[in-house]
Amino acid sequence: MGIRLAETSFRLSPLSPRGTLLSGAALAALLLAGCETASGIRPPGRGIAEITDTDPKAASANLDSLTEVIRRNPSSAEAYNTRGVAYARVGRFGEAIADFSQAIKIDPDNAAAYTNRALASRQAGQNDAARADFDHAIQANPNHAPAYLGRANLLRAQGNLDQAIDDLNNAIRLNPENAQAFHARGLIHQKRGDNARAVSDFDNAIDRDPFAAAPYQARGESLVALGKYDKAIEDFNAALNVDNKSAQAWAWLGLAYDKNGNRQKAQESYQRALQLDPQQPVAKQGLRG
Repeated sequence: MGIRLAETSFRLSPLSPRGTLLSGAALAALLLAGCETASGIRPPGRGIAEITDTDPKAASANLDSLTEVIRRNPSSAEAYNTRGVAYARVGRFGEAIADFSQAIKIDPDNAAAYTNRALASRQAGQNDAARADFDHAIQANPNHAPAYLGRANLLRAQGNLDQAIDDLNNAIRLNPENAQAFHARGLIHQKRGDNARAVSDFDNAIDRDPFAAAPYQARGESLVALGKYDKAIEDFNAALNVDNKSAQAWAWLGLAYDKNGNRQKAQESYQRALQLDPQQPVAKQGLRG
């Protein structure tokens, strides 16, 4: 099993540039997928990590090659940072944190290493350490957008929404093409009941990354809250085109059909949701009528 990490697609390579970040979509699952929705419902495990299948032999060979790079370049912060990402991708967070720590020891102003260590610390449940590292990353480089995004998601998870919004505004200012930052900010607007602003941010997230399911799901929920059921149905179907095993998407598709007066399709969708998650609350409530 491996972890699809956050920010952008990442291929591990000994030649990765200095400042390599945890990449892919789990530490986007960490950064993004902790989706507090309009309903306040959060599926178990979301927001922690998105585990994906990885060839163990390939992962082991990659780690071996990165270890050899470190043997040849023992004073390279970039080499330790890159191997730390490789460890994190296979769930070895303790070793990842150790490598990021060594990168920081070699280069105390390495904002990417601080950010990566913070993200790995969050995966290990060490939120205080993560917060300190995000702060250090921003002190080292006030223009390092991923640190603002990572800190914002930690703050959001802790209920510090005003501070989280400030960080997301900075992340978007520094990197206006970052879909994750728009999505995360939209979730805060959604949580506050400002669904029109939430939809605008989800629009921006989808424009920048049309192949991620979470922004479609989130936008669909805000559209339901706004009474725009036809558009919500389109969004839940789009989310299901990416991940048709999402009980939440099936449940909310059912709710949108229900609100739109199509009880038969609503029941079919609720049943699909409950096949995937027998405890899915929206679907259970929907079938009870």
